Amino acid sequence: MNNPFKSYSKKQLICFIAGVIAFAVGFGTLSFMGVRKICREVHRHKLMKENVVVEIAELDIKAPVLEGTEQSVLAQGAGHFIGTGSVGKGNFCIAAHSSVIYKEYFNNLKNVRDGMDIVLYDKNKNASHYKVSEHFIVEPSETWVLDDKGDDRVTLITCTDDGSQRLVVVGLLDNK
Repeated sequence: MNNPFKSYSKKQLICFIAGVIAFAVGFGTLSFMGVRKICREVHRHKLMKENVVVEIAELDIKAPVLEGTEQSVLAQGAGHFIGTGSVGKGNFCIAAHSSVIYKEYFNNLKNVRDGMDIVLYDKNKNASHYKVSEHFIVEPSETWVLDDKGDDRVTLITCTDDGSQRLVVVGLLDNK
């Protein structure tokens, strides 16, 4: 019986085997990353069905809003500051990461403009519409932005690009 590899040099066989191994490793890595991304998207959609959702369509922002602002919460989506308002009532305060390292839900928030629409969907998916009235930068210690202002608003908070300060976006309830 003839050996089909007999006509190849040892160097050619080593290169062929190395190529097959590189292909297998690359394929395995891409498969793993693809499956991981699909699982992440399935989990995100599940969270969006079960929780409040914040959306700014013009900035391609749409995120589930979970209760709390601990790292474990912000690793999954946006977080509602416990003790602040509710959807459509009071000062409903939301924080989310704007980093390529973490969930990047608020990455585009830095491009916000006054007058943009913010929509909050409660757990029953009833929509409350807000209009961006202001946006500004504060120090991390400036928690007054979480205080009730006597009106109905949403306050979105994320880090600035360098992480040293906070970008605050305020939207007032649009009663149309």
